[in-house]
Amino acid sequence: MARRWFLAGVVAVMIALGGAAALFWPMGAGGGGGGVGGRSVGGPFSLADQDGRPVTEQTLKGKPTAIVFGFTYCPEICPTTLTNMTAWLKALGPDADRLNMVFVSVDPERDTPAQLKSYLSAFDPRIRGLTGSPEAVARIAGEYQVYYRKVPIAGGGYTMDHSSAIYLMDAKGRFVAPIAFGTPFDSALASLRRLIHP
Repeated sequence: MARRWFLAGVVAVMIALGGAAALFWPMGAGGGGGGVGGRSVGGPFSLADQDGRPVTEQTLKGKPTAIVFGFTYCPEICPTTLTNMTAWLKALGPDADRLNMVFVSVDPERDTPAQLKSYLSAFDPRIRGLTGSPEAVARIAGEYQVYYRKVPIAGGGYTMDHSSAIYLMDAKGRFVAPIAFGTPFDSALASLRRLIHP
């Protein structure tokens, strides 16, 4: 009887963790293979970087890419992720220049190129910020199967609920694997090294 209750508890914890993971990674996510839940990850988009320069999926090809979605008013997840990205770039040494690091805003209403430039100045300058019209942001979010939603807050403002995984893409723009938020530093760094040296 005790064993049965123990197993039931383990299952309940797994279900709870699975539900939490679903908030930050698309349904049916797997560890690579070029797609998630039977759909491909990545595709055509047209945005602008923090300097106002146009960026498309073709711009990123030729180097592997680590791409994450967020917004500059994010209180915790985004600054933590960008701090980690900065540290990973430093730890990679010369290999860091063989990698694209990209932060895509899901809050185009507030995240203009100028806002992105100011925000990203606190992190490694090799991290490129992308933004665009609401329609353009919706398109890239759809291509990458990214969840995001505007959430009203007290006082009339809003925040954004969004996926937090980093998407690893190879030099041809094909999905390789995710790095989940909270992945230990060394494990994430090893994933980036494998991406650079497949």
